[in-house]
Amino acid sequence: MIRRANVNDLTLLQEIGRNTFNDTFGNTCTKEDMKGVLELYFNSAQVELELLDDNDNFFFFEEEEMVKGYMRINAKHDCPLEAFQNKKAIELVRLYVLKEFHGMGIANKLMDFAIDFARKNAFNMMYLSVWEYNFRARGFYEKHGFLNSGIENDFPLGSTPQTDYWFVKGL
Repeated sequence: MIRRANVNDLTLLQEIGRNTFNDTFGNTCTKEDMKGVLELYFNSAQVELELLDDNDNFFFFEEEEMVKGYMRINAKHDCPLEAFQNKKAIELVRLYVLKEFHGMGIANKLMDFAIDFARKNAFNMMYLSVWEYNFRARGFYEKHGFLNSGIENDFPLGSTPQTDYWFVKGL
């Protein structure tokens, strides 16, 4: 089951967000940088602000009364890609599955839900930023029809420089 998160899920969202982000990127930067990034993105005030924003959408994948993954779909920013700024675009900011549930099709179900959500809300494009060396994620997005724009997006983790690529999908 996929359900929308609300402010009562603040602690749960912090926990799953920190765990999945650290599992994905923990070995790509210093421990100090990771600690700072986790505090920046997953502190209580920030998460509450995001959960209360009507344009920010968090969804949990739950099965057997356990959250196994989540995603964030954000409609409040204009697309940073100049060629697509005249489109009604929505950003897939995060899509993560807890590592013990990888390979079970949960990410596919979340992605299908995200695309359906965007279409039902009359968006005609979805975009996302993915780390250049996250080949697993890049392949996943390409399998779902996203194209690498080739446009880089600097996404440092603390003092550790990292580069993402913007991926786009017409809806």
